[in-house]
Parts: sequence; structure tokens; C-alpha cells
Amino acid sequence: MTSITLSYGKNGVIKKCQANGHADFSKKGTDIVCAAITILIRTAMQVLSHNEDVFLIADASSRGALSFSVEAKTESPETEAQLKCIGDFLRTGILALTKEFPENVILTEE
Repeated sequence: MTSITLSYGKNGVIKKCQANGHADFSKKGTDIVCAAITILIRTAMQVLSHNEDVFLIADASSRGALSFSVEAKTESPETEAQLKCIGDFLRTGILALTKEFPENVILTEE
């Protein structure tokens, strides 16, 4: 099972995302649930990496573990809106996976 934790700051902005474990829906390398989780999180990280107003620390150094933490360098309505949108994007996508594959994905929110 893949365990995902999303942590939020004030106003619901994303602060941290951690995914650990394998979904075990299928064998490694062909698991559609793991692939979906990876695409969601890596897309969020890519979008955040293009914003010069955020400090992003990402870790994808080992199979079965993917995480990032993010914080705004300066407070601005635009950056806050993007961080909230990224959090909403991840929450929506991961919740959809937990409903469709409840034996394979668990979401914890802080």
C-alpha cells in the first residue's frame, strides 16, 4: 500500500507531500496506481520548480518514496494562490485514487 501525507499551512497552502510504499496493485514497473501517484506528485513538483518565489526541496532518490516540501520566499497573493491550487490538485487526485483503489492508497492530511 502507498501511504501519502499532505501537510498544509495557513489558508490551505501545501507545505509538504510524502508518498511511501508501493501500491501493490500490480507488479513493480507495471502498476497503474503507482504510476498515477507518481504523475500527480511529479507534476506538482515540476510546476512548483518553475516558480522563483518558492523554495522547493524534493526527494525522489529511491523507489517507493517521493516527497517534497515547499515554502514561499515572500508572501504574495499569487504565490499563495498557486500553493493552494497545487494542494487542491494533489488532494483531489489522491482522493480519487483512494476511492477507486482503497486497498492500495491511503491519504493522511495534516
